[in-house]
Amino acid sequence: MGEIGIPKVATFPFQNWPQMGYVISVVFFFSLTFYFFFFQTMESPKYELVIEAKDMGGMDVGLTGTATATILIDDKNDHAPEFTKKEFQATVKEGVTGVIVNLTVGDRDDPATGAWRAVYSIINGNPGQSFEIHTNPQTNEGMLSVVKPLDYEISAFHTLLIKVENEDPLIPDITYGPSSTATVQITVEDVNEGPVFHPNPMAVTKQENIPVGSVVLTVNATDPDTLQHQTIRYSVYKDPAGWLEINPTNGTVGTTAVLDRESPFVHNNVYTALFLAIDSGNPPATGTGTLHITLEDVNDNVPSLYPTLAKVCDDAKDLRVVVLGASDKDLHPNTDPFKFELSKQSGPEKLWRINRLNNTHAQVILLQNLKKANYNIPISVTDSGKPPLTNTTELRLQVCTCKKSKMDCSASDALHISLTLILLSLLSLFCKCFAQL
Repeated sequence: MGEIGIPKVATFPFQNWPQMGYVISVVFFFSLTFYFFFFQTMESPKYELVIEAKDMGGMDVGLTGTATATILIDDKNDHAPEFTKKEFQATVKEGVTGVIVNLTVGDRDDPATGAWRAVYSIINGNPGQSFEIHTNPQTNEGMLSVVKPLDYEISAFHTLLIKVENEDPLIPDITYGPSSTATVQITVEDVNEGPVFHPNPMAVTKQENIPVGSVVLTVNATDPDTLQHQTIRYSVYKDPAGWLEINPTNGTVGTTAVLDRESPFVHNNVYTALFLAIDSGNPPATGTGTLHITLEDVNDNVPSLYPTLAKVCDDAKDLRVVVLGASDKDLHPNTDPFKFELSKQSGPEKLWRINRLNNTHAQVILLQNLKKANYNIPISVTDSGKPPLTNTTELRLQVCTCKKSKMDCSASDALHISLTLILLSLLSLFCKCFAQL
């Protein structure tokens, strides 16, 4: 309950008193004769007093006047909050977070003031900071939450000591008593948890192209539910390229196909697969483990040549026909510098040669102007791997006629040969028919 203050100004409407012309003795008294309407509600903390004043010593022949005094009450924190129970109970499943119980308190101070609003704190039983408590602003209840999942195997029970105070300090003569503290008994329910891989993710390094059936590693998963004595079985969950298998009992991972570092399923030299560990609980629980296989490069890709088509005029003055490049899917040192070579040329004289420009490029040069035709030039490219790999590619060279900046590369010789064959065929057919006649 608050203290009653004295109003600063009181006005009494006595202006209608008669003007007697002599001194009138007026006596103000507050006794059973003044009417007061005294009420203090939680919504309207105030007093209203109706005051009556009489002159003539209160005699019946005297005159009277009334006034209303409104006294507003400034509430002070003179009531400590008290828990409605000394002990609260809560149950929570392991691995779950969120509010588990609402703690209720009573406070006789004015609602929605700092003297009424509650502030909760956990003063014992929370060394791992697994619990937090906040005030519900509408109900003033304490909402106790689990913020770090609890583990049944570590502790199945927790006891918290909670204290409640007000936002505003208590007045000097009031203190927080035993009712301003309460205990919360928390029971943790066991849940079947999925097995856990150790470590996770798992990482190994292997050469690509290791023999099929090679052992990659043996995975290890344990069941957190140590009191249930469950067994674990393993299976493949995600194997994008279909390269792996796992022993369901002991977790040994082996290859079922050739590992290829250049596969589109390999990113930054790493192949990723996922495995499952499934316990024998009811229902079963599953854990997922990630395996990263770093693939070391071996020289298993021949170099490729580009471009494979070139054109030149039959009267060209610049006989440097084309610049060729080579590439290799492998990594150093199994790639460049590349070696470029021309295969043996048929005929008594050589028609072209190849000059190396740098580690990855070479240039084909004609030794003389050639007649209009299509030529195939075999070119060998060898990488620097150990052992080195060689690829032979035919460069198709089209010698064209060039007039007025127009290049004609049509195969006129081939057309001429085709017409000759047609005429010979017709002649042969005519001779046969003539012989039969």
